[in-house]
Amino acid sequence: MKEFSYTITNPVGIHARPAALLVETARGLTSAVTVRKGERSASADRLMALMLLGVVQGDQVTVTLEGPEEAQDAALLEAFFRQNL
Repeated sequence: MKEFSYTITNPVGIHARPAALLVETARGLTSAVTVRKGERSASADRLMALMLLGVVQGDQVTVTLEGPEEAQDAALLEAFFRQNL
């Protein structure tokens, strides 16, 4: 299992377009990806579940990856978060 934390800088947080981009990216990975905000979590390949987390600018999320290429997938996702969220 690989994990990283990230503080959201996008003014709209994880909503609509950024969430759709995250889902598309997560679906292209070999690892299962979970995004957690506080006590709530959602699979990163489920658009509505991600949006229901209510992640806004300034929130810290924890991203967990499990799979055969989790280290490589985590590096890709960290770069995605820095560029898009």
